[in-house]
Amino acid sequence: MTFEFKNCINSFVKANKKGLKTVMATLVALEGSSYRKPGVRMLVLEDGTMTGALSGGCVEKEILKQSESVFQTNQPKMMTYDGRYRLGCEGTLYILIEPFLPDDALILEFEKALEQRKAFQITTSYSRQEGVNDDWGSFITFDTDNGFGFSKTTKREEKGSGASLIFEQQLEPCFRLVIVGAEHDAVQLCLSASILGWEVVIITTAANPKTALDFPGIHQLLKVEPNELQLNGANQHTAIVLMTHSYAKDLQYLMALKETRPAYIGLLGAMKRGQKLINDFVEHHPLVEEDFLDTIHGPAGLNIGAQTPQEIAISICSEILAVTRQQKPDFLKNKRTSFYSN
Repeated sequence: MTFEFKNCINSFVKANKKGLKTVMATLVALEGSSYRKPGVRMLVLEDGTMTGALSGGCVEKEILKQSESVFQTNQPKMMTYDGRYRLGCEGTLYILIEPFLPDDALILEFEKALEQRKAFQITTSYSRQEGVNDDWGSFITFDTDNGFGFSKTTKREEKGSGASLIFEQQLEPCFRLVIVGAEHDAVQLCLSASILGWEVVIITTAANPKTALDFPGIHQLLKVEPNELQLNGANQHTAIVLMTHSYAKDLQYLMALKETRPAYIGLLGAMKRGQKLINDFVEHHPLVEEDFLDTIHGPAGLNIGAQTPQEIAISICSEILAVTRQQKPDFLKNKRTSFYSN
């Protein structure tokens, strides 16, 4: 959701330069099942442009219609949407629509949090009753106690201090995928990951002639040798895939990663090659912690019959999602409970 909020902020900055008003719609509560979960947001411009989505399409049209009065009054508005007869999901959505005019200090702190890969919190006061109330609204807090309202008129209400309900959410840093390698399949993996909203870092040697322009959606290109590699902050929000197509280089980069603790390390190539890679790694570092070895997946990807570089990229991204979300891959039709239930 951090990536979606980032897109909303970027859209606001562009709209603000054009003098266009904006409002933020937040799904704050849900009864039953729905396509999206509480915490998802959508920015609406007064010219009808929307960034993000709260559902599959139907509710967005109603939000656009309900937003008209918020643009006129500059007052937060609560709406409900019964999806039982329109969405095909048996749920009622509670959506707060509020003026969105963050000041420069909020934008600056948000950009700093993204750059430093720090989590931040958003607290929203609301009611399940439809209507208008100046006491409703959202505050965003970074690594200090000082909060920033979504607009200058937003009032901060602490939990238990008033009649309003409070929705609290922590947004983690954008998920990061580090791709070690710069061949044609790395380009496809970069593209697929960026579509998911992941920050993609490409690592290759200084001798490689490729530039960031060769990788659609890239966040950063680093040209470093294995013995110079330092991945500070590689944690549960980071996945790494080794795909240099050179056994020696993959081994060297894997050894350079031994002190990191990412959520996932993928090895491209056949199972026999991957096992040899791990064995050679352990031979060089026999005291390596078991936790590090548990993060290694080789061959990288889920068994979905992938053949082309594009399909292999989807396979790898799917496995990363399954690992980081702690899910055992299966057909959704085999789930006993609704996939979209709250």
